[in-house]
Amino acid sequence: MKVLYITNEYPPHVYGGAGVHVEYLAKEMAELAEVEVRCYGDQKSAENDKISTAGFESAFGYLKVDRGLQSVFKTIDRDLRIVGEGVDADVVHCHTWYTHMAGIWAKLNFGVPLVVTTHSLEPLRPWKREQLGGGYDFSLWVEKTAIEMADAVITVSNGTRADVKKLFNVNDERLKVIYNGIDTEEFKKTDSVANIERFGFDPRVPYVLFVGRITRQKGIIHLVNAIKHINPDVPVVLCAGAPDTPEIEAEMAEGVKKASENRKNVYWIREMVNRKTLIELYSHAGVFCCPSIYEPFGIINLEAMACETPVVASAVGGIPEVVQDGITGKLVKLEQMEETPFEAKAPEQFAKDLADSVNALMSDNELRLKMAMAGRKRVEDVFSWKSIAQQTLELYKTLIKRK
Repeated sequence: MKVLYITNEYPPHVYGGAGVHVEYLAKEMAELAEVEVRCYGDQKSAENDKISTAGFESAFGYLKVDRGLQSVFKTIDRDLRIVGEGVDADVVHCHTWYTHMAGIWAKLNFGVPLVVTTHSLEPLRPWKREQLGGGYDFSLWVEKTAIEMADAVITVSNGTRADVKKLFNVNDERLKVIYNGIDTEEFKKTDSVANIERFGFDPRVPYVLFVGRITRQKGIIHLVNAIKHINPDVPVVLCAGAPDTPEIEAEMAEGVKKASENRKNVYWIREMVNRKTLIELYSHAGVFCCPSIYEPFGIINLEAMACETPVVASAVGGIPEVVQDGITGKLVKLEQMEETPFEAKAPEQFAKDLADSVNALMSDNELRLKMAMAGRKRVEDVFSWKSIAQQTLELYKTLIKRK
């Protein structure tokens, strides 16, 4: 069997959970089948690599249209170049709406079964209009078209499955829940601080950690607003880069400035750090905070748990399927406004509730240690990439047999 993965993110150009997912799924699948990856960027196959890899860039800049539309037109351009190479795989598996046009063209032109993994859903991310403008209407259309014509749709949580059922015309036979995973050999607690000493905080003092992009979805503004309620002796480390828009970056900067007025222990790391640095950040944190207002799964919580760090997270999307309330961390209820679901109904209360949960764990070393051990065990027991690859392979076999 040959599998073709089409993705906008692939190493070394990974900035989100979807990219992490494809990286590890492809690696494990390469032990079970022939794997080809076509992605956005300048990637090329390494010598003796089991995975055939090719990156594709847009041929044009589309400089006569708005910045958001430039991104959309470059996406379509890349997708056409990707399938223009021809498709000889038995299954095409697409990740995120960016690659859906390529998947549609592959299915219709080459007659190949199409699998789509929903890492997030465009109708539930209306803030993307800030970034894409009218291109958001295109992303809505192409995602809906691909999901409703795919031979199989993989959702990364039961919560996301329910969202797909609500938003799209997809029968149960084509829906499959397969969780995200974690490499427990790579993500594990380390004593090393070699990569994080340069950031200026003392890693020997337990701190609250956030890791993620500066976007509405990740809810970082709510955590920044919560800092004033967090014990002033507890350092706060915000590892946050790649802002969606200049406006949200400015909002973030203003929030951090205000939070730092009465305390000197707020540290903002404005870069997307490498994996060794990331693991050190998780390993020395007292609590990892995930204040997302939309999160179909949340690989970052798995990463923190694998590094033996308890999690305080919002109880949205697939997060409650990962973080066990009172066992591996604390879940915080988030009431969302019906007309704008990406906004908290009571943002100040949500920020206060986040801080209360953080303070409760940071003041109880014994409880944190207990949750740390439980989190590591849960990751090892439930979220193995080998198991996830095997489940995905069985789905591929079903589609090929049906064809």
